[in-house]
Amino acid sequence: MQLSHERPDYAFTLRAADGRSAKVNDQVLQRSFILTPAHLQTDWAATQPEALDAATLEPLLALEPELILLGTGDRQVFPPAEAMAACLTRGVGIEVMTNDAAARTFHILAGEGRRVVAGFILGTEAAR
Repeated sequence: MQLSHERPDYAFTLRAADGRSAKVNDQVLQRSFILTPAHLQTDWAATQPEALDAATLEPLLALEPELILLGTGDRQVFPPAEAMAACLTRGVGIEVMTNDAAARTFHILAGEGRRVVAGFILGTEAAR
């Protein structure tokens, strides 16, 4: 039986993620970042889920997603209500989860062709 590796039909593949680092394609990231199937922004200003506000989420919302996945490090930490409301008042869903769970979910949604944007918070603050 011949097996073939099916490559995704999008530009960026998230290969690994935890609270301290992530690997997108062959690039290792150690700072918070934003990812869509076609876009990678490596300089997202988020450092702590508890400190997120509408302004910090604006770069994710500007990509016009139907759903935002928020990876909050090694543990699930919900952002303040203001941050959640910034998404919901625009009709954008937001799911908060650990980085490894967000990575798995991102691949499923991207593979379905969904307009998903993922924000991953990395660093010692997110990994507590």
